[in-house]
Amino acid sequence: MRWCCNKINSHMILFFKIFLDNLIFVRPLKFFLVQEKINNVKLTAAAHSATNILTSGKPFLVYGTAWKKEMTAQHVSDAIHAGFRFIDTACQPKHYNEAGVGHGWITAIQELGLKRSDIFLQTKYTSYSGQDPNNVPYDHNAPVEEQVKQSLAVSLKNLQTTYLDSLVMHSPMDTMENTLKVWKVMESFVDDGKVRQIGISNIYDSEKFKTLYSEARIKPWVVQNRFYAESNFDTDLRNFLKE
Repeated sequence: MRWCCNKINSHMILFFKIFLDNLIFVRPLKFFLVQEKINNVKLTAAAHSATNILTSGKPFLVYGTAWKKEMTAQHVSDAIHAGFRFIDTACQPKHYNEAGVGHGWITAIQELGLKRSDIFLQTKYTSYSGQDPNNVPYDHNAPVEEQVKQSLAVSLKNLQTTYLDSLVMHSPMDTMENTLKVWKVMESFVDDGKVRQIGISNIYDSEKFKTLYSEARIKPWVVQNRFYAESNFDTDLRNFLKE
């Protein structure tokens, strides 16, 4: 299980529970289109929008796209048909087919008559240590700041979009200095309108997160961690995020 947090009104609010009463047509293997006509008005499962869900403040599920390889496009399209509107991927060919995600969401919105704003796209910058050295999506010999910029350019192309709803640092860098370098570049993407929010993943050291939070000009909007006993379910980190 993964958990995320969002900062609303300058506070970090943690959400990691699944509220089944708010589950929206989640059917991972098969999509069933529910369609009725009432006074000649079609009501379909395609009516849900990420923008409306975010505005409502209701919890939501994010569709993860790792390890789907050549089936990525089909699975992403099926997920959107089934009601998912939030999609997570990464610029990391080792585990993700980011271009497949792009084809999948484009196909789905064309078939369902949706708009770009109805879909929430999140991807990640992955450091060289997390990449397949034979298939790195940027110049790993470039300065880390340039690597992040190249990674974003690749993601925008792969996902066939002019902006990202969310960009996440896949994990802290090897040093806090480099972590902050990456973060400052990500902040510039928000300033330029290329990314709407930024966050970090796989950060299990609460002190490291506190340092990042303290130094960041634009605070992390998302923390995405695996939720398991080996990390004590991130008790310290979650307590900090609740403050």
